[in-house]
Amino acid sequence: MADLKKPGMDAQPSGKYKEVGPRGGKVNNPRIVTIDPGDRLPPTQQPGNRWKKK
Repeated sequence: MADLKKPGMDAQPSGKYKEVGPRGGKVNNPRIVTIDPGDRLPPTQQPGNRWKKK
């Protein structure tokens, strides 16, 4: 499985993250966020979705 992160986790390393499904699959209209050092990942659009480093 890819390195998927749950919402609320500390984003290590910082950078751009894309919202993916629970097992890393595509989601419709995925959110893309930029995380700075020390920031936490924001909530996803659907429960169970994860964040993947771009």
